[in-house]
Amino acid sequence: MAKVFTPIRPRRISEEIVEQIKELISRGELQPGERIPAERELATLLGVSRPSVREAITVLEAMGFLDSRQGGGTYVRSLAQTSLADPLSSLVGEKDPRMLHALAEVRLGLESWSAYLAALRARPEEIERMRELLRIMVQQAKGGGWDAEIDAQFHYAITAATHNTLQVHVLNTIHSLFHTTIQVALTEFYRKEGYTDLLLRQHGEVIEAIAEGNPELAREKMMAHLRLVEEKMAELLKAK
Repeated sequence: MAKVFTPIRPRRISEEIVEQIKELISRGELQPGERIPAERELATLLGVSRPSVREAITVLEAMGFLDSRQGGGTYVRSLAQTSLADPLSSLVGEKDPRMLHALAEVRLGLESWSAYLAALRARPEEIERMRELLRIMVQQAKGGGWDAEIDAQFHYAITAATHNTLQVHVLNTIHSLFHTTIQVALTEFYRKEGYTDLLLRQHGEVIEAIAEGNPELAREKMMAHLRLVEEKMAELLKAK
């Protein structure tokens, strides 16, 4: 009977810090790419010594949860890592029509589900962030078209509002790949009169469906928006 028991070992403070930060990452409270407080500030927030914080950060880096940049702070790494994106980045960078079309299809699945979950879980401040990004796009459109990075931030804001940690990490990992499809699509859409207004209207419809808490409508509106992108990529593929 005695053999089933294992002595309880007191946990070191650094181990407690490691577990707390891992828990915050898994719950999405700390998101990929987010900078964590500096060592001194973190020690104060946790009520522990700086050496304990330093040791915990070293462990979390070794485990792949954090990434310290020389002179630039410590950031949350994507749980999906970069291995998913690296083999594809060169093909996407070359704007291969086949790869762009494939990515557009992937976006259809991932981002329509993001819209569905966001409609169930988005907080008021997250919806306001989406509206803020749309306002920026509307303003930039007056000058001929908005920055692809703003468009990408808009879509990522919707994914962040899912509060699904793995969904957020996966989208963050392949963000640069999606960014290329957005950039190419925007360039193509601007060549056709009326597409700018259509895209802006679709973005607005997605936001309102999310704000209304209507997941099916949000998914439907996002699907309609991304089908437009997929169709454009399909045209580029046929023209190859």
